[in-house]
Amino acid sequence: MFLSSVGIEPQKFHTKLANFNRLRTAIGIPSADWEAAERDSLNMRILEGRFLEGLRTSIAPLTTDAPQNPDHFITWFESLQEWGPGQYHPLFDWLANRASADQLKWFLTQEAAGEAGFEDLVAYTQVKLPAQVKLECARNYWDEMGRGKYKAMHGPLLESMVKELGLTPTIDTTVWESLALANTMLGLATSRRHTYHSLGALGVIELTAPWRAAKVSLAMQRLNFPRRSRRYFDLHAKIDVLHAREWINEIIKPLISANPGCAIFIAEGALMRLRCGELCFDRYSKEMKIDLLHNLNARTLPAESLYA
Repeated sequence: MFLSSVGIEPQKFHTKLANFNRLRTAIGIPSADWEAAERDSLNMRILEGRFLEGLRTSIAPLTTDAPQNPDHFITWFESLQEWGPGQYHPLFDWLANRASADQLKWFLTQEAAGEAGFEDLVAYTQVKLPAQVKLECARNYWDEMGRGKYKAMHGPLLESMVKELGLTPTIDTTVWESLALANTMLGLATSRRHTYHSLGALGVIELTAPWRAAKVSLAMQRLNFPRRSRRYFDLHAKIDVLHAREWINEIIKPLISANPGCAIFIAEGALMRLRCGELCFDRYSKEMKIDLLHNLNARTLPAESLYA
């Protein structure tokens, strides 16, 4: 398994890495022991790098058909919403139709704890990118920031849901798969050697999130959760459709047109993110004792069925 690359038990490793990420992205001040802190940081970044390389290696077989021609690559990339790891996972139909309020709240707690902050990931990733790509990142970031209105910011919308439902997401009570997802996204975004990977991972979130968000919103409606607590999922069920199209046309296509060799890294990043999501969905199903078999036919539904 890809986690063998770090030689540490998964829950312990990802809890440690998540705590490290929380501290290194927090606002700090100068201190006398900054050199020791930098050495500790380097050690953790090396472990993080080994984990990312292991994950990258594990999904490599799925990238063999990824083309370098821009138009062909876009067709391949868009097809990930049909066959990519974790797509149409039966967990989400179960949540929409059968989950209890407590089960849905547990799921939402895990998801909130594993949220890395899309706007910050975009901000980290866009550094020194070409002008056209940087502009699309800026437009995406502005949407994430509620176009300048606090109440429309995506991050506070998620925080509002957590508060409204009385959830208590913490690193220590979150399954490692959810922590691994957040750790992967931040690791890709903050490492310049993984910039193309990060763009692929962020783009595939926009591409695949709407179906899942719509299912979660349906579950919240069925269980009569307050309407305002659903705003985060209602928003992403709609706006990410537009975001995905713009991300593909304004970021992925121009980058591959200018440098066909980057296509493989964008593909790897997308599949790394999807694989992390699949691990989460499988673990959530196990923790909630849901007897779900992976319906392979359901994972190859045509794209037009997404919003039926």
